[in-house]
Amino acid sequence: MKTRCGVTLRLFLLVWLIFALLSACRKQDEPASSVLVRVNERIISFDRFEADFSRHLTARDIVAEETRMELKRSFLAQKINRELILSAADRAGINLTAAQQEAVVAEHRKDYAPDDFEGMLQERKLTEAIWRRQLLENRRIEETISRLAYGDIVISPKAVGDYFRKHRQEFDRPQQVRARQITLAKEAEGQQVLGQIRQGLDFAEAARRFSISPDAEQGGDLGFFGRGQMPDAFDAVVFELPIGRISELVKSEYGYHLFLVEERRSAQHLTLEQVQDEIATRLRAEKEEEAYRNWLQSLRGQATIEVDWTLL
Repeated sequence: MKTRCGVTLRLFLLVWLIFALLSACRKQDEPASSVLVRVNERIISFDRFEADFSRHLTARDIVAEETRMELKRSFLAQKINRELILSAADRAGINLTAAQQEAVVAEHRKDYAPDDFEGMLQERKLTEAIWRRQLLENRRIEETISRLAYGDIVISPKAVGDYFRKHRQEFDRPQQVRARQITLAKEAEGQQVLGQIRQGLDFAEAARRFSISPDAEQGGDLGFFGRGQMPDAFDAVVFELPIGRISELVKSEYGYHLFLVEERRSAQHLTLEQVQDEIATRLRAEKEEEAYRNWLQSLRGQATIEVDWTLL
């Protein structure tokens, strides 16, 4: 009996020793990431932060070490703000159900063809799992801000009316046009593009292909504008050009331009009823900005935040 107990004890000790050695080897091979930030009960590991920061930078962000450190500190401040909000969500029990999570993912996935989605992941240096985590985290943050920071905001009809009377001149709108433009560096290039358009090339497509103006990606769309908002050379053409007709080449200090007028708006003396929704949206945006700033400051004042600066 004594011998059997001794064998059993030795066997137990041998197994325990092997397990301890394997555990030690695993810890040496896979060291735990150091904690960079603690925000209340939440942590950001150094490895997680470095990976997120690397994805945050673009290929063009090859900067001096001093500038890189400034960018890193700014990014860290953003991460701390996110953790403050997520900590508030934890305390308030604000979470997305499984069904809500799948709905959010499906809503964003539908904007991409399969190949486009994979291309987006590669461009942003993401795996699908990380993309999903960030997406759902962002949605949870939005829900938390909406409930906890914006929940008490009310825009009364009186506030809308007071704003309208105080800013009455803002709602006297001059005649406006909506136009597209194509800008070329040389006159010969302009004539060639004009010829292609007259042969059937869509104006917006031509703008995307050939225009050197920043609005080229939007098909040259300048939006609505009134007299005096654009250079005089523009106004002299677009306010006389019939809708749907393409201008001749117009020379300016920026190059050579082609214009297409798509819509016109007559001068308007807008009423309160016509602009009340616009005013309410404007007032809500102002109140939300102030409420968010004050709420975040309150969270920061109540939180325990620890940063291991030696890791950066």
